[in-house]
Amino acid sequence: MSGLRKFYRKTVQERWSTLYEKEILTEKQVEYLKDKTYAPEFGDSMIENYITDYTVPEGLSFHYLIDGREYLVPMVTEEPSVIAASSHGAGLVKKAGGFKTRIEQRLMIGQILLENCENYAEVCQRIEEKKAAILEVANKAHYSLVKRGGGARWLRCRQLADDLMSIDMAVDVQEAMGANMLNTMLEAAADYIHTKLDQNVLLSILSNYATECLAVAECSLPLSLLGKNGLTGEEIGRKIAQASRVAQLDPYRAATHNKGIMNGIDAVVMATGNDWRAIESGAHAFAARSGQYRGLSKWKVSADQLKGRIELPLPVGTVGGSIGILPLVKINQKILGIRNATELERVIACVGLSQNLAALYALISEGIQRGHMRLQAKSLAIAAGAKPDELFQVLNVMRKNEKNDLATAKAVVARIRRNR
Repeated sequence: MSGLRKFYRKTVQERWSTLYEKEILTEKQVEYLKDKTYAPEFGDSMIENYITDYTVPEGLSFHYLIDGREYLVPMVTEEPSVIAASSHGAGLVKKAGGFKTRIEQRLMIGQILLENCENYAEVCQRIEEKKAAILEVANKAHYSLVKRGGGARWLRCRQLADDLMSIDMAVDVQEAMGANMLNTMLEAAADYIHTKLDQNVLLSILSNYATECLAVAECSLPLSLLGKNGLTGEEIGRKIAQASRVAQLDPYRAATHNKGIMNGIDAVVMATGNDWRAIESGAHAFAARSGQYRGLSKWKVSADQLKGRIELPLPVGTVGGSIGILPLVKINQKILGIRNATELERVIACVGLSQNLAALYALISEGIQRGHMRLQAKSLAIAAGAKPDELFQVLNVMRKNEKNDLATAKAVVARIRRNR
């Protein structure tokens, strides 16, 4: 855009001035940006062309009992009902004894992609013969990781097409998510493969499809806990299991089923400074691993119990990247009381399963909109201009209205002010 050349070279203050001088923003709007800029030294070092901090609300979810230990879970989300649903689902599970989790290993996968390799079998044999040397090269590229107990663990070859293959490398990244260290190790190994084995390297990079970093969470609830709105616990349990079955059969339902799961997972991933986009991409790839996109969770009725299970890749970290930069992340780690990245995986998996339980429970027993709109009313009242001292009264009136939208909220606010 004209007049914005070298924007990245300007200070934050100069960027604000430029936006005003070029009439892109008004003086009032620029002042708003300044007011919302809490830590320019962090923002300007983390992203390009930084102008302000875009804030998303953070709240706490309660009642998580995981492997015999209680957790208070910070969640960052802009969507009403997510934290309430999370706490509700966790509360039901807590009454039944809590969640159980399992994590077998924690490895990240990276890929070295080769092109023009028509003789797949021969290349695989040469890779196998030099496997120890390739792993050693990778480990030397990040020796500090090896000293902490991590490092490259294994290699495998996969044929992708007649002329394309992937050399997959699994790396123990310890407490980090590990993207940067893994990419450094992959590039060193790729250079060795190119120069020593005379192979054409197309690219080398980590994969967010972290199939060697899977977390499993399970729970079991007595059907007697589930009765609601004239429905017996047996009826609700059966309907939840049937809804879960639909998410295994129909990708249209599975997409929304999994979106609800990710509502909770993303919120905790963001609160802990991790890359929610990486977690999303890996989760959805895992949901389609059979060749059809399916729900990440499964629910079934067995005897007098509703049993739930979720499994998905969760390559999160407790150090590195923005985790080590943002002060709020450290506060949230303190709130959680986690001791390592594996424990964080366990909590996040349970949040996903809890979120799913609450969503299915609401759908089956009362429909999703009633709960959503109850919490949405507050957002509508604020958007309609209700002041803090008016909010309680506005919400009381809105709850009695059959129609809740912004126009209705504005009318309620206006009527309350006229009647003062």
